[in-house]
Amino acid sequence: MIYHVNGTLEYLESGFCVIDCMGVGYKLTVSDNTFSKIAGHIGEKMKLLTFMKVSEDGVDLFGFKTSEELEAFKLLITVSGVGPKAAMAILSLLTPDRLSMAISSEDTKAIAKASGIGPKTAARVVLELKDKIVKLPFGGSDDASAYVPSAAVPKGSNLSEALEALCVLGYSRSDAQRALGGIDPKLDVAKIIPLALAKLLR
Repeated sequence: MIYHVNGTLEYLESGFCVIDCMGVGYKLTVSDNTFSKIAGHIGEKMKLLTFMKVSEDGVDLFGFKTSEELEAFKLLITVSGVGPKAAMAILSLLTPDRLSMAISSEDTKAIAKASGIGPKTAARVVLELKDKIVKLPFGGSDDASAYVPSAAVPKGSNLSEALEALCVLGYSRSDAQRALGGIDPKLDVAKIIPLALAKLLR
């Protein structure tokens, strides 16, 4: 089992990154939240926690910037019908803190907004994890304050400027808002727009 990779962030695009460790490039699938945190750091040293999935098709590595996101991922894949791909989709939409709040409040609609996640799967996530989520160290981290959900784009913020720019480019306001979900609002508008476009063009 590979616990983490620690090397140079060599390549990054929506959905995955490559970290060079002493000449070996490790491709890691990452959520949009982790993507947002490591964007702009190409060529820099980077450490990501990992989860390794071994199957008949090969070996897949999933990367996480925080231990909270890794623990949330491992918890999600215990749910019936939720595999690594679905878990990453949920964590691309919701930070661990927001996922915890959604499960605790039985907000299945928030979970069902994740790509490929329907109402029945969202309901299973809530049903099977409601008693487990409270035992994990979510809440109180900077995730809750630093990242905003797609529905909340503060007026006058960099995210708001990026939202208007995306609308000018022809994207609907709802699609643009979803693409901005999970992006650090402290980033410059010039950095926010490419991150959002990467999601929209997937």
